[in-house]
Amino acid sequence: MTRTQETSASWCRTAIWRPRVGKLRLALSLCFALFCGPELFAAARLNVVVTTPDLASIAREVGGDALDITTLVRPTEDAHFIDAKPSFMVKLNRADALIEGGAELESGWLGPLVQGARNAKLAVGAPGRIACNATVNMLEIPASLSRDQGDIHASGNPHYVIAPSNALKVAANIADRLSVVDPSRADDYRQRLRIFQDRLIAKQVVWRKALEPHRGRQIVSYHNSWPYFAAEFGLKFELFIEPKPGIPPSPAHLAGLVTAMKEKRALVIFVEPSLGRKAAETLVRSTGAVLVPASQFPGGIKGTEAGYVELLDTLVSSLAQAFAQ
Repeated sequence: MTRTQETSASWCRTAIWRPRVGKLRLALSLCFALFCGPELFAAARLNVVVTTPDLASIAREVGGDALDITTLVRPTEDAHFIDAKPSFMVKLNRADALIEGGAELESGWLGPLVQGARNAKLAVGAPGRIACNATVNMLEIPASLSRDQGDIHASGNPHYVIAPSNALKVAANIADRLSVVDPSRADDYRQRLRIFQDRLIAKQVVWRKALEPHRGRQIVSYHNSWPYFAAEFGLKFELFIEPKPGIPPSPAHLAGLVTAMKEKRALVIFVEPSLGRKAAETLVRSTGAVLVPASQFPGGIKGTEAGYVELLDTLVSSLAQAFAQ
């Protein structure tokens, strides 16, 4: 065979093989898409930083697997005072959205972290900066501020999420704002919101029925963290272990509190994991009151790790049992 004939034969073999290679590549691509495609081609999850576990729980209800959530405050911590770790700044730098309580709940530590993160998506007024108090009717907004009043908040009491009616508003706000940040999944966020709202509204009926026989009863807490919960269920929190917000109790204050508890028949004390038990146990010895483990955050008390609804289930059940003693 001449060189010309060899070249011609080689070209013919290549021409015949090329379509086969193309078909093989197409078949392999289709197989890869079939078995790996949903994970490969799905939209990337939204990177969301949330300040507190209660808000993180509600965000998961709304966002599901679409969100990659980092929570800054642990369930057993006081959200007012946490360590502002450098790693938090890194998380914020990479975030698509920041969900916060607002109303100065995190004011002592969040501002410098956001500033240091240098993420325009999280600037005040940006779609990704989601302050959950924006749609809540805030209680206890002070008419004036002074250091003599202790650690109070100009925007009102920031412990509003523990009331289920406010949790419904928070969930709707998160869904609306995530739909702006991530419009491709807006329908999914709204659908998950409706499912959570239906579940929470049904639970509200159960919780109110459980606490209705105890309407008007007094509960002692360390800090004034429960006015929204009290308003939701017709309870009273008028006696506090700390004399003023952020001020530890003195022996004289505790002695006066014993007298007030007996007068008001306040025989239930909420004990939160971020606050000491010593003063509460002193009151129990003097009054015979019942200690009830309490928390505003899922995971703050045993058995509530699954989420917001489980937290309220446990809290309402424990409280009703304590009142019945």
